[in-house]
Amino acid sequence: MNNTTYSLKKDEIQRKWYIIDAEGKPLGRVATEAAKLLRGKHKPTYTPNMDAGDHVIIINCSKVILTGHKLDQKVYRHHSGYIGGMKEIVARDLLSTNPEKAMMHAVKGMLPHNSLGRQMVKKLRLYSGDVHENEAQKPEKWEF
Repeated sequence: MNNTTYSLKKDEIQRKWYIIDAEGKPLGRVATEAAKLLRGKHKPTYTPNMDAGDHVIIINCSKVILTGHKLDQKVYRHHSGYIGGMKEIVARDLLSTNPEKAMMHAVKGMLPHNSLGRQMVKKLRLYSGDVHENEAQKPEKWEF
């Protein structure tokens, strides 16, 4: 009986392109599916210490929904590092001005917080409308 764990080699990685339509779907549900694809957890060759995930295109980021009172109660904060440098923006305002940023924030938070996660997030492309510039890669539609 062979009790060895399979370990993926760098030259064995095969990347595909997937497209996710976020129209009418909750922000978190879309982000979890995107993070799963970016990490490669949907593949039988998943290896936690390697970036073996696929490329993900998310379209219609502006038509994503937030359930409950999150549109008015969820606040995105960041700090410049200077005194009084905290900036706050409510989810309703962020989704109306820059919906890609809200989606990026959600997906990035679900990836590893290290150099591996920064490498994975480079394979994510976000578009607020339904037009994208990656037709040449022949992306497959990902349904969930």
